[in-house]
Amino acid sequence: MDLDSDEENVIEEDFYSFLNVSKDATKEEINGAYRRLSRMYHPDKHVDQELKSKAEILFNKTKKAYEVLSDPHRRAIYDSLGMKGLETEGWEVVQRTKTPAEIRAEYEQLAEDRAERRKQQRTNPNGNITVAINATDLFNPYDDELFEDEFEPDVIQRLPNIEVSSMQFTQSVDFPLTQKDTCTLSGQLQAQNGTGGGAVNLSWRHIYSHKSWAEVEMAAGSGPSLSFKGFRTLSKRFFWNGGTVLQFTPEGIRPGIMSTMQIDKHSVGYLTYQGGIRSMVSTSIVRDTEFNHYNLSIQVGLPHSYISLNYTRKMLSQELKLKISIKAGTFGGVVEYGAEKKVSKHSNLSFAVTVGVPSGVKLKIRLTRANQVYNFPIHLCEEVMPSPVFYATVVPLVVYVVVKKGFVEPFLKEQKAKKVEKQKQNNYNKLLEKRKEAEAAQELMTATYTRIREEEESKKGLVIIKAIYGKIITDPNERGDNEITSEVIDVTIPVQCVVKDSKLVMHENTKSQLAGFFDPAIGEDKMLHVIYNYREQPHEVTVSDNEPLRLPKNCN
Repeated sequence: MDLDSDEENVIEEDFYSFLNVSKDATKEEINGAYRRLSRMYHPDKHVDQELKSKAEILFNKTKKAYEVLSDPHRRAIYDSLGMKGLETEGWEVVQRTKTPAEIRAEYEQLAEDRAERRKQQRTNPNGNITVAINATDLFNPYDDELFEDEFEPDVIQRLPNIEVSSMQFTQSVDFPLTQKDTCTLSGQLQAQNGTGGGAVNLSWRHIYSHKSWAEVEMAAGSGPSLSFKGFRTLSKRFFWNGGTVLQFTPEGIRPGIMSTMQIDKHSVGYLTYQGGIRSMVSTSIVRDTEFNHYNLSIQVGLPHSYISLNYTRKMLSQELKLKISIKAGTFGGVVEYGAEKKVSKHSNLSFAVTVGVPSGVKLKIRLTRANQVYNFPIHLCEEVMPSPVFYATVVPLVVYVVVKKGFVEPFLKEQKAKKVEKQKQNNYNKLLEKRKEAEAAQELMTATYTRIREEEESKKGLVIIKAIYGKIITDPNERGDNEITSEVIDVTIPVQCVVKDSKLVMHENTKSQLAGFFDPAIGEDKMLHVIYNYREQPHEVTVSDNEPLRLPKNCN
């Protein structure tokens, strides 16, 4: 399994982190950071030849970071492509007449072109497999007849009959023709109760601009059909998407109209009309916010009319979604509840329980893996009974916990260990270099550290007692209880050197590339733990690697 490309596992220089400035730092802030580090690392400030050699290396790095970030053109390229952008042929000869905004725009265009080329190299397959299982014999046996075993005189009950009632397969592949034209071929097959059918679709989409596209689609299967669709961005927050479809059947032509309109920043409205013998009109409003999702739908027509309301609560920190829906109409009524959980980077697992009249009780299981979807609807009971509802709710939860603890977590742990090992191998020499650089930086900081500490102690300001950086495990049961592993380094000296006027500010960058720091636990989650005195009162704080830190807490 390809965990990550070698390029993604190689440590890159982060000039913002090294200078300890934010990504949107002003020219004055960059100048100030450069002057601060130059005072510590300038070779002329050191008499000892060994220290002078170490200072020359760090001063050159400081100078290089300053030269890139202080030049708007080079900074724009660095922000877009990193160091590779400055070293790649073509970017180093960018016309100086171009503004940084134009450089970024050009990069975005090149990135879009590269994405299109990658798209042409693959078919972008999408698939959906649905296997419906009839397990109603578990709770509603078709007969209660008992039989005798010829060897055992005791009467025993037959085993329940569980069968696959239907299957459906859909698959589609893209064929990019040009950067603006794409053909899509898709097909569907379904079988139910011994009979089946299928259809094949061929569509062509032309992109006029990033604001509009048009598509024509032909289908054959249960009667040929022809449809036209289009999309148009109306403003920054509004768009329209719609089209028409003509389906040719033995009963005649069935026309249809589809329309989608964005109502506001978070809401979208849908309107669909389908003519013919089974004519219907449906409309729905979908509202999607950061933590909530609502869907109200109404359909009037044949064979059924109904109204449905769906609600989803998004629990982002736990990568979990809780869902509930109510649907009522001429067919009866249904209540559905369930959950969806992200189980890996590219996989989601969900289950839902449907209870209704006259459908009974159903359990729906769905696994989404990248662009492939696997559905397993299981019909448990034709009547609403407590036992199938209980089992449909509890059993999936128990199975999920067992599979997660017994298989998924060990697998992910193994994958992470492989990724960390690969990163260590790819960066072995660079890590040794970074370690020597950090040790040299701390040695050169000693005089500055002593001066700042004495100044802060004299005015009862911010004095760093101890600072460590690396793999620090926080106990979730006891707040503030940390377990220190062997993969940590002492960064008391560089942290004290960041203090200015009794304030310490570290920006939202990785701390591993701060002056005097290096990465002691590559691939692992790292933290910075600081014990300090402020106004002769002891304090301590722990922050994650990319979390900003401001001390004391009330400083701006």
